[in-house]
Amino acid sequence: MMMPGVMARAALWSTLAFVLNLAWEIAQIRLYTIWADADSMTVAWALLHCSIGDVLIALATFALAGLVLRRANWPASRPWAGGAIFVISAIAYTAWSEWYNVYRAGSWGYTAGMPLIFGIGLSPLLQWLILPPVLVLSCRTLVPVLSGQNSARSPIPTGNSTKGQT
Repeated sequence: MMMPGVMARAALWSTLAFVLNLAWEIAQIRLYTIWADADSMTVAWALLHCSIGDVLIALATFALAGLVLRRANWPASRPWAGGAIFVISAIAYTAWSEWYNVYRAGSWGYTAGMPLIFGIGLSPLLQWLILPPVLVLSCRTLVPVLSGQNSARSPIPTGNSTKGQT
């Protein structure tokens, strides 16, 4: 059976990104002022809205890594290089977005409980440091299973195997 195409990979990536980022958004919502300032429906909408935005960030960075590495299957074939591109670009965008939305647009604010690095919330920065490796590992694990391949290759790249790398 063939490996999934680009659209199937993007759909899997998006689904995983949505689930992981929604969980992260729920965990960090109390670090934003909306938690205390808004009703429950507004908070729920913000969680959904932010999670969908996170999926767009994840898709854009997935595509960027694929373009730079010239392979749509970079989570399997070049996980370290693709992961580095993903993390660096996602953190860079998030730092700008947090700065812009907190200090320029006033779209959201931090509570006193949000740890800051150069005025940017630590939690959203950690989100794009921690979740990308989980996404890559999940894709490396699920793509062979979903495509019907019984691979003996470990989902964690060790550098000892050249199988699937060109």
